[in-house]
Amino acid sequence: MSRSDLIDVSPLGMPWQTLDPFLFCAHHDDAYPAGNDIMGPATSLAGRAIGQDFSGKDGWSMYHGDQVPGFPQHPHRGFETVTVARKGFIDHADSLGASARFGEGDLQWMTAGSGVVHSEMFPLRQTDQENHTELFQIWLNLPARSKMVPSYFSMFWRHRIPDVTTTDTDGLETTVVGYCGSLPNGDNAAATAEPPAPPPDSWAADPQNKVVIQTIKMAPGASWTLPETDARCTRRLFYFEGDTVEACGQNVAVGNALTLKAEANIELKNGTKPSEFLLLQGLPINEPVAQYGPFVMNTEQEIHDAISDYQKTGFGGWPWPDNAPTHPRDEARFARHPDGRLEKAND
Repeated sequence: MSRSDLIDVSPLGMPWQTLDPFLFCAHHDDAYPAGNDIMGPATSLAGRAIGQDFSGKDGWSMYHGDQVPGFPQHPHRGFETVTVARKGFIDHADSLGASARFGEGDLQWMTAGSGVVHSEMFPLRQTDQENHTELFQIWLNLPARSKMVPSYFSMFWRHRIPDVTTTDTDGLETTVVGYCGSLPNGDNAAATAEPPAPPPDSWAADPQNKVVIQTIKMAPGASWTLPETDARCTRRLFYFEGDTVEACGQNVAVGNALTLKAEANIELKNGTKPSEFLLLQGLPINEPVAQYGPFVMNTEQEIHDAISDYQKTGFGGWPWPDNAPTHPRDEARFARHPDGRLEKAND
């Protein structure tokens, strides 16, 4: 390992800029107030651009929601959304007929493929306390051969997502949560557990593409090594919580993305505060990317076709009574699949 193994350090920005095969990552971290009778904020919305509120005013945004925060129905084609709900809850509904409430560490993985419409609302269920909501939404590209596959909906519940805690020579801990890709060896046999399988047409479904999505949390002063992988892979570490970390002998402040050599073992030495990172790595698809809003294809003509198809078909139509459906306040975490199968979070 050397300083040259740290290729670049750049500010995170919004959204976070990723490397092929990923398209971008949005990190939403909102300290919502107590909820009202319809699970919206129990406070005035004055001064916000309702329908387009990304202001972060008072520590939270309404995004495209007008009563409940979140993202009412909108289309996608040609890629996948990987959504990690770290805190709070997300109410999902889509044009396949699927619906869900997930949160507190669950992951939803949706292949948009040939086209899907979905909504993602953030219900403020607690009326007597704040509703902290934090999530990553990662856009993972699809290769040309898979752009028009059938859409696919899947849920990974938190208790099925493996995490591994290791201790350094000083007894200080680092915990890795594995949403995709094999975990490094830990201090116990459970460290060999694999995350649930990605959707069948995902770039991540083929182990040879070495796609990894993990979070890494380091105790103050802890040391940990990110193991080497295939030199052809891209690798970026997003430092989103903490103070400082030493990477490849260089001090890096929180709020930066570290682009790293994939074929190197990367030694991290944490500073005086707990630190947390998101790791995205994988074999690049190495194909042209044409993007227009929620459509990601290979050519401009395919973008025009996507817009035309959506205008003509609505990608199957919207089967829900409004554009931003939420589920009953007391509904526990669940997923109802397009075939009608009901799945509970603790099944």
